[in-house]
Amino acid sequence: MPSTTARVRRLSFWSIIVGVAILALKFIAWWLTGSVALFSDAMESIVNIVASGIAWYAIRLSAKPADAGHPFGHHKAEYFSAVLEGVLIVVAALLILHEAALAFLVPRAISAPGPGLAVTALAAVANGAWAAVLIREGRRARSPALVADGRHLWSDVVTSAGVIAGLLLALATGWLWLDPLLAMLVALSVLWHGWHLVRSSVQGLMDAAVDPVDLAEIERVIATNSEEALEFHDLKTREAGRVRFIEFHLVLPSQMTVEHSHRICDRIEHALAKEIPGARVTIHVEPAHKAKNGAAKNGNGVGRPV
Repeated sequence: MPSTTARVRRLSFWSIIVGVAILALKFIAWWLTGSVALFSDAMESIVNIVASGIAWYAIRLSAKPADAGHPFGHHKAEYFSAVLEGVLIVVAALLILHEAALAFLVPRAISAPGPGLAVTALAAVANGAWAAVLIREGRRARSPALVADGRHLWSDVVTSAGVIAGLLLALATGWLWLDPLLAMLVALSVLWHGWHLVRSSVQGLMDAAVDPVDLAEIERVIATNSEEALEFHDLKTREAGRVRFIEFHLVLPSQMTVEHSHRICDRIEHALAKEIPGARVTIHVEPAHKAKNGAAKNGNGVGRPV
């Protein structure tokens, strides 16, 4: 069975192929209709392809083992790809707004709407199915680049659905100004998505802590596997791509041997590695008088439940 890293690489590569196919369908729809709203939909797909290519490279780079220049590995490379994808989304939105403004000045009739909307609907369904695969597998593999790619595609599906509904309304009413208006709404939606993507990725680059649910699980695993320890404190976590760094202080009886302390630390590290995907654990062992809880300092209790 292929490793998680190999599966993520394969999915990121196929995302480029799928993106090219979706782009071809959307440009056919635009060519058939001349709709500026469908043009904006196709422009976003160009960004999808470029972003998928960046994600593919970033995933390959993040899988490189640690070296002398990068002793903690290359895991954050995926966050850079997500930030760059957000920037590309903003560029695409500005191009869409420019085209929509021109269409407002010179309204364009929509030709062959039936075939064009049918092709767009087909592209949206295919995009949605692939986005669901990327988000599901990206979460399972804890790959920010894969999840970001999937979310971007899903936002594309939502905008495509809105464009189709809006164009049907424009055709029913004869209000041609709805076409460029839809394009502008697509651009604003794309801008919002780009901002959200950049913001979440910057959080990763800033060494944000794991979410509260994961933090509670980490605390539970430490407490369950810390027999003979007096307490643990100063727990710190951070995420870097698919890796979660965990460090804390473990207070042990002062008379305990180094070998015995080492066995306890090994047990905790193995338990965290089993229960917390991508865990990298650092434990600082301290003697009893370093405990922050009064009872634990006297060897009679636990500072933080263990």
